[in-house]
Amino acid sequence: MGQVVGLEYLEQEPWRFLISSVTVIFLVLNIAAVLTLAERKVSAYIQLRYGPNRVGPRGILQPAADVIKLFTKENVSPGRADRWVFLAAPIAMFLPAAAVWLVIPFGPGMVVADLNVGLVYFFAITSIGALGVIMAGYGSRSNFSLLGALRGAGQMISYEVPLILSLLGVAMLTGSLSMVDIVEYQAGGFWNWIIWPQLPMFVAFFVSGLAEVKRIPFDLPEGESEIVGGFMIEYSGMTWALIQASEFASMAVMSAVASTLFLGGWQPPLPFLDLGVFNWLWLGIKTTLLIFVFQWIRWTLPRLRMDQLMDLGWKILVPVTIAWLFVTAGAMLVI
Repeated sequence: MGQVVGLEYLEQEPWRFLISSVTVIFLVLNIAAVLTLAERKVSAYIQLRYGPNRVGPRGILQPAADVIKLFTKENVSPGRADRWVFLAAPIAMFLPAAAVWLVIPFGPGMVVADLNVGLVYFFAITSIGALGVIMAGYGSRSNFSLLGALRGAGQMISYEVPLILSLLGVAMLTGSLSMVDIVEYQAGGFWNWIIWPQLPMFVAFFVSGLAEVKRIPFDLPEGESEIVGGFMIEYSGMTWALIQASEFASMAVMSAVASTLFLGGWQPPLPFLDLGVFNWLWLGIKTTLLIFVFQWIRWTLPRLRMDQLMDLGWKILVPVTIAWLFVTAGAMLVI
């Protein structure tokens, strides 16, 4: 009886929120570690190599070895660095990638915080990521770091515009800003998923997501062949590992949000495939497929130039998303 009362106590606020938040951060850190292995394996298969195959069976323990190595290395910072800004930057990059997971519904009734402004929360939290890049560039007091940070700020702020515009059509169709409501709107089978009436918006969201997480062909803030790593060049050990974890966590969260808003979230593709409380598997499968596309693109396409990056964002994605908003509004009036 005492144990049952104790469990009921843990289900009350704020304990439920705190426990759920800690669990989500723990899962995000583990997802980032698993994705480092997946990235190496995918790149190896594309390049006809074996990839990591020394630590554990088929190299599956390589992420654990990497974590031990990075956490035991010395954290070196430049002598002229603004130390507090320099050390706070990796945290400012990682926390937004973890915080978005709080509003993503993993399954029926499985969401940490069902906000009625979930989309606005997503826009606000992802905007903070640019701040971490700027802090890293400024705090390092290095020319290459500052140049990478300026590139990153310009890129991330520019692509937030089409990113936000691409989701307005979803809000118009569903009449809600809650991610739970948006997933429930897509119930009944894959033909009810929002990707079909909003296909150009899905493409715009995915391309903008690539730019937001700074992956090839949008990795100009790092540009190792030009600015030798950009904003992260002065980082080492645990702080460098946290920056890498934030990048992989951002890739996972963009894939999960795209699955939630355009691909039905945890809804099964066909009604008879409903798994009940295990429907979170469907969200996992959709998210994994999109993560694979992220990695496929990275190891297939070359890096864009800065002018090409800006042209794609401002001259193609923004006009297309605005035009499709008018198409969506017109269709809603007619239908």
